[in-house]
Amino acid sequence: MTETEPFRPSRHTRYSDPGPWGHLLAAVDPDVESVSAAARNLIVHYREDQAVLPPHTRSDIHGRWLVRTLDRDQERHGSRLAEHRELTERVQGCCRDHALFACAVLRQHGIAARGRVGFARYLNPGFCHDHVVVEARLPAGGGRWVRFDPELTGPRGTLETPMDMPFGLESPFITAAEAWRGWRAGDLDAQEFGACPNSPVRGPWFIQNYVLRDVAHRHGDELLLWDAWGGMAAPGEQLSPETVALTDRVAALTVAADAGASAAEAELTRLYTTSPRLRPGPTVRRHDPFAVQAPPVVESLSAPRPAV
Repeated sequence: MTETEPFRPSRHTRYSDPGPWGHLLAAVDPDVESVSAAARNLIVHYREDQAVLPPHTRSDIHGRWLVRTLDRDQERHGSRLAEHRELTERVQGCCRDHALFACAVLRQHGIAARGRVGFARYLNPGFCHDHVVVEARLPAGGGRWVRFDPELTGPRGTLETPMDMPFGLESPFITAAEAWRGWRAGDLDAQEFGACPNSPVRGPWFIQNYVLRDVAHRHGDELLLWDAWGGMAAPGEQLSPETVALTDRVAALTVAADAGASAAEAELTRLYTTSPRLRPGPTVRRHDPFAVQAPPVVESLSAPRPAV
């Protein structure tokens, strides 16, 4: 997909394009269990296993393009993705990277797949973690979007299975749009939504950022969870009436589109592709989760960065 082409979820985006490594993706069976197992074998969560991961591979998390993740994996292993990688030798990443890899494998097989950005209630009791999962139109799914979490191997907390997750405001995973509308209606506490329970990175501004982030992923701009652009509120910022109105509109359209309203889907796409407040431009402001007080780096989206 180029910047001028519409997003087609059965085709690679510029972020999921594997470059010379397409044969590695093609060798992974396009079922939920196989795709998820390969994702976990390739990528290790930088935060969950930080205590044992080598500091010299921390820059992996900024790889952005899947081709760079595969470059690094093949430099270290040079083998099929099904062959076991030791935890400390995997590519550091997060849920976004697991989801992007899963989407890439499915797209390599011609299966429509997209990442969804929102919040998981099943990772820590009483807290809603920012999270990215996958939706795919799997052959066995009867044409519907099947939602799954490639990071998990089995039940977790309130989630009975990560392989076919329920939808809706009461489900273990809710989209950022659902979280925003729940907060705006007074039904959800925004302070329960954030990066982790002991972090100040939470609240209305954080949910607002994730509404825009989910719309971007939904349209094939699968950016890092620490990128910022356009109409995203700054950390801790008091939301302006204009920002609230824009986010209300986007969230309402997203929820309606998810429910199958074709007119809402078309309007969401039109709004996303025409509004510089929603769609990333040629650059983003990239923050660093290892140095949260450091100023962001302006980073180009024009081409994959060289492997480091």
